[in-house]
Amino acid sequence: MALTAQEIFVETIRFLSPEEQFYLSVLILQELSVENQSNIWNEQDQKDLTTFSLQYATALYPEEKDLV
Repeated sequence: MALTAQEIFVETIRFLSPEEQFYLSVLILQELSVENQSNIWNEQDQKDLTTFSLQYATALYPEEKDLV
């Protein structure tokens, strides 16, 4: 029986370090972009992803506030 995304997260992903979770999310996004070459991300989606990425980087490296 296939696991749901929630089950995979609860059983595996949440135990990874923040760096590994971020790396996994990058791999997933790269896979999605390869499978669907059409530009389905609108400008708001791209802004949201950029905002999330910057917030995540700030959380990982709070002492490096000048980077963001």
